[in-house]
Amino acid sequence: MGPWRCLLLLLLLATALRAQQQQFMEYVERRLTLLEERISQWHDQSSRYSTELRDFKNQVLGMLETAEKEREAMRSEAESAAVRVDRLEREVDYLETQNPAPPCVEVDETLMEKQVATAKQRKNEKYTKLTDCSDTIASIRAMKILKRFGSTSGLWTKDAAGNSEKIYVFDGTANDTVYVFPRMREFTLFSATRKAARIKLPYPWVGTGHLVYDGHLYYIRQQGPFQVIKFNLANKTVVDSSVFPAEEQIPVFGLSPFTYIEVAADEEGLWAIYATKEDEKNICLAKLDPTSLDIEQMWDTPCPRENAEAAFVVCGALHVVYNTPLPSRSRVQCVFDVSGTLAPEDASLVYFPKRYGSHSSMKYNPRERQIYAWDDGYQIIYRMEMKKKLEV
Repeated sequence: MGPWRCLLLLLLLATALRAQQQQFMEYVERRLTLLEERISQWHDQSSRYSTELRDFKNQVLGMLETAEKEREAMRSEAESAAVRVDRLEREVDYLETQNPAPPCVEVDETLMEKQVATAKQRKNEKYTKLTDCSDTIASIRAMKILKRFGSTSGLWTKDAAGNSEKIYVFDGTANDTVYVFPRMREFTLFSATRKAARIKLPYPWVGTGHLVYDGHLYYIRQQGPFQVIKFNLANKTVVDSSVFPAEEQIPVFGLSPFTYIEVAADEEGLWAIYATKEDEKNICLAKLDPTSLDIEQMWDTPCPRENAEAAFVVCGALHVVYNTPLPSRSRVQCVFDVSGTLAPEDASLVYFPKRYGSHSSMKYNPRERQIYAWDDGYQIIYRMEMKKKLEV
């Protein structure tokens, strides 16, 4: 083969190679262009998906907010329905257990004057004790906060003389319905009043000075002169009533203006704690006959009304609890023993633990040696340490 033929062959090969290289470059460029288009498409789709996801998130948040509002509305409707059901149950209870017509209570002015005269004859005399109780409070051994129930002011108690475990609750300072829980457990665990029985009283009560004693409720009714009503809890009838033979009564405690008469119980029986215009600075005490509600004896005590919030009687000794106009720590600051065996200066001035506000009621239970207190809507039990009066 001649040289010129070799040269021609080389030229043909070079031309073919350049053509293949050109085709390869064009192929690579087409693939790169396609890849760029796909990357651009992916960016567009990603941006669209992000926008859709953001819109979906906002939509879900709006739906959740709407659902929360609907849940609150349903809760409010459920609470309103519960209130209506509770009211309906009270009305049904009232219709089922409606009391017979209470006896007409007329004030016998002659009898009242005789009672006042008899009581004043024995006023401030030394008391002849009925029992051998010679204990007095040494200190508060323990306290237990049961729960928060009802209004800021009220009263809760057990029967101070019987063996019943029922809990009686007077919510507020003026009403006509008493809640009754079968045991302490039910009162502690259940907050709804639907769990409690209801006693519809024939007359509204006022204040927080009421008492459950030996199957009877002694409560204060204000209609003209103050009356002590004796109500049988078994047959739901008024057994007796008595106009309290004290003229021009005023609130007995300076810090509890809603209470005019405090009916108390101790180892000796029934007592009435009150105050009158005649000696408006100090608290008065009277011994009651639980059967007839007659006043057996009366005393003017040295315990001032000012800054007093509650009082109770232990073994014939009146204990007055004081506080400050701005509620602080409650303390027993005045003790008056009707039998004269405990000198005021020898009594223990007990301090109650500081908790919420001030006591609207304090009920001593002589069977259990503890106090049932109502402190700013909280129900509290104070367990007391006792000791002999002669050892004080």
